[in-house]
Amino acid sequence: MEEFGPCPGGILRIFGIKNFIDNMRLSGYKKPMKSEARLFKSLADETRLKILWLLMAREELCVCDIMGVLGITQSKASRHLRYLYHLGWVNDRREGVWMNYRLSVAPGSPEDKQLKLLAEILDSRPEAQALKDRLAQWLAAKGQSKEGAASEGAAACQCS
Repeated sequence: MEEFGPCPGGILRIFGIKNFIDNMRLSGYKKPMKSEARLFKSLADETRLKILWLLMAREELCVCDIMGVLGITQSKASRHLRYLYHLGWVNDRREGVWMNYRLSVAPGSPEDKQLKLLAEILDSRPEAQALKDRLAQWLAAKGQSKEGAASEGAAACQCS
């Protein structure tokens, strides 16, 4: 069994690798733990936490809103949104050339419970409140620029 590398406690030498893997499969250890690890890993990034916080504040946001509020590039915003999308945190909707995102967790799911806990924790944090304030300011400014651009006939971001 040396080809598998050192094994603390020698459990693989005692039971053999096949029995060890079979016991892991039978106990259900492998799949649920991977799922939970992915869930927590998705929350372990500050940018993704901020994006989720912003989406909790609004029903739907465009990538340009997230970029503007967080001061990040389009590629960084899109990369994190894709990560959240693939894990089931968000859904997307295309509107012309703009992508809009919204939370998509099922009620009562582990993700829903994590979002509720996250909201409870962040609600009392000044930096989280400042982020919500920046979002409100961004959306207000964007609304004003839309009205000005529409009256001048210029093209403006049409996302909502």
